[in-house]
Amino acid sequence: MRPVHRAAIVAAVLVLSACTREETQEPPAPAEPVAILSEVTFAELPGWTADRTSEAIPAFRRSCERLMSQPDDRPVGPDGLGGTVADWRAPCTAAEELPAGDDTAARRFFETAFTPFAVAASEGPNGLFTGYYEMEIHAARQPDLRFDVPLYRRPDDLVTVALRDFRADLPAEVLVGRVVDGRLRPYPTRAEIDSGALAGRGLELLWLESPVDAFFLHIQGSARVRLAEGGTTRIGYAASNGHAFFGIARTLIDSGAIDRENASMQSVRDWLRAHPEEARKLMHQNARYIFFREIEEEVGPIGAMGAPLTPLRSLAIDPNFLPLGAPIWLDTVWPPGQSDAAGQRAGEPMRRLMVAQDTGGAIKGPVRGDIFWGTGEAALARAGGMKQTGRYFLLLPRAVAERRARTS
Repeated sequence: MRPVHRAAIVAAVLVLSACTREETQEPPAPAEPVAILSEVTFAELPGWTADRTSEAIPAFRRSCERLMSQPDDRPVGPDGLGGTVADWRAPCTAAEELPAGDDTAARRFFETAFTPFAVAASEGPNGLFTGYYEMEIHAARQPDLRFDVPLYRRPDDLVTVALRDFRADLPAEVLVGRVVDGRLRPYPTRAEIDSGALAGRGLELLWLESPVDAFFLHIQGSARVRLAEGGTTRIGYAASNGHAFFGIARTLIDSGAIDRENASMQSVRDWLRAHPEEARKLMHQNARYIFFREIEEEVGPIGAMGAPLTPLRSLAIDPNFLPLGAPIWLDTVWPPGQSDAAGQRAGEPMRRLMVAQDTGGAIKGPVRGDIFWGTGEAALARAGGMKQTGRYFLLLPRAVAERRARTS
């Protein structure tokens, strides 16, 4: 980080903390949400013995690869909720020795190495579980009459600031912006970028043929790309402009443009494509904008912790409350019209071992999850209808659980 950035960041932090509530006469801020953890047994996990638990082992190993590349004393999760990297070395090493496809051995491994905790918010244990997928799109490396919607790389002037890096009593918040005249300022919004705020800087990674495709790509965060010049590649999340996510589906439902009962990613996409002029204004209400990078195609889409995602085993969570890389037992129901390989139907229990490997702009709160369903239109058909109530249980290494018990 250049010195001018650091000076501007410090100034921004000081400005944020300069006024006290007594000076401004503001009412007390509402209490921040917290994750409430209660230790349980594996016998209390609904459907624990019915899952094909071995299918989660490859996803867990990929998370371990990321964790084990870090120093032993590095905290895992918010405020070290998941202990330190050292606490994960024994479970991660043991996972490497598990036989492929052996559900009994996989369950025994988790029951030996981990302790489950029920997770709840202050209002209770239930939360919302949605779905996402990896898009398949057409794009070009050079613009033409067909491909004229730019997809940008991360700009070199984009700055991220974790407030608690400067003072422990500041909110656990990350600011994103750029330095303008020596001050940290918000980065341009979606509307400003679409109007050319980044044009002429050589940041174009690819060119798409539809602003609606670009908008949905910003929501999903990754895509498998069929190139107009021939061949394929993959792109994944690199950064955001830091503005809050705004879900346009709610606006379409409230206005009556789409039916509440049949609202899905597909219905929102179809409406946007059918109403291009109105769509542009509506999409600009979501000021959040995503920047992308090209990734190795063979590894698949990459989640926030840097590990490739596994369909129906990777879960996006809010890292302000849960540790990335941790196993999570999910208890929800299958979405409308969907089934898995075992023939489970819509509305039946969807109980399976997941791994927290990703995050998302709309995934906020102690009990909130987004299930990765895979790649392409078939995955969209499943992810698009996923909007179910459920709960989950966090699995922590035994050593971490024992320390929690001693200090509680």
